[in-house]
Amino acid sequence: MSKTLVQPIGQKRLTNVAVVRLKKHGNRFEIACYKNKVLSWRSGVEKDLDEVLQSQTVYSNVSKGVLAKSKDLIAAFGTDDQSKICLEILDKGELQVAGKERESQFSSQFRDIATIVMQKTINPETQRPYTISMIERLMHEIHFAVDPNSSSKKQALEVIRELQKHYPINRAPMRLRIHVPEQRSPSVLDKLKEWNASIVSREESGSQHSIICEIEPSLFRDCDALVRNLQGRLEILAVNVHVEGDTFVDQYDDHEDEPSSLRKDSTGSVLQLSEKMQKQTISSESGNSRGEVKLNKPAKAGSSEGEVKLNKCTTCNAVVGDSKEYREHFKSDWHKHNLRRKTRQLPPLTVEECMADLELGDSKADLKEYSF
Repeated sequence: MSKTLVQPIGQKRLTNVAVVRLKKHGNRFEIACYKNKVLSWRSGVEKDLDEVLQSQTVYSNVSKGVLAKSKDLIAAFGTDDQSKICLEILDKGELQVAGKERESQFSSQFRDIATIVMQKTINPETQRPYTISMIERLMHEIHFAVDPNSSSKKQALEVIRELQKHYPINRAPMRLRIHVPEQRSPSVLDKLKEWNASIVSREESGSQHSIICEIEPSLFRDCDALVRNLQGRLEILAVNVHVEGDTFVDQYDDHEDEPSSLRKDSTGSVLQLSEKMQKQTISSESGNSRGEVKLNKPAKAGSSEGEVKLNKCTTCNAVVGDSKEYREHFKSDWHKHNLRRKTRQLPPLTVEECMADLELGDSKADLKEYSF
């Protein structure tokens, strides 16, 4: 007895698809697209329709493979041309995504919003931007929820306004160059002083005065209107001005609370590093600008060289060791403590001084914890 393969004629099974759905005239119409191509089409990156649609067919249910009826297409769209209807659904329809895809999109947009917030804000104490991880942590603490239908920039500005209510965070100033006639210069300077703008430099070239200043972004429109009324010219030199230098999360901890945030158990690595440094005899080369010194060690048999190059940490003003120990040093509490001192323009501490400072801070934190 021969076996025959029976396949349903009116059913099309599609796998690995992204469904775009449009409800019109009480009916549901769907098209099957390739994943990650719908957004490219809507943003104008993808131009080829065949690279977006898996098939130029309109369905009433893609998962079951049910095709849309012609009379429903004519009633809803006024035509039964599948290509034109697919274009309309692709432009106006709602993209159906799975739970993991939606979570990935929310996570990506959350990261974009945090990046914009980081670029547009500064810490008022250090005049430097907060790190991405700290911005994300603050956004979680204010229970921020991503709106997929709103732009990332608009939501970032809302986040900044909300963060300013609870945390020390300011908008990064804008750097502008203002060109005004000589007789109009005093009125511009008075207005900038009223806005608490910081003047970077002033130049005079003939009858024109050039002023480089930094103002709050919220005052940009008022400044632009003022310069236009004075028949001047305004240039944007930098949208966001930050103090140059590396930034770390540890820099933004409160100075009084910072010893309590450091673990006592981690001081063991500092002790081990101190013992290693005491056992080593170091002879530094004068004029070595890269921070490399030579360590005198007993030469091996048959070898005339007994010197090994080591790295020097300029923050701690100490020789650390080879590349592996150099990387471990950056994770130590000694280095982190000196980094915080460096941001406050304080001299670095040695290992012993750092340990004494940490122990003093821990005792202060304990007293503060049990104070009445």
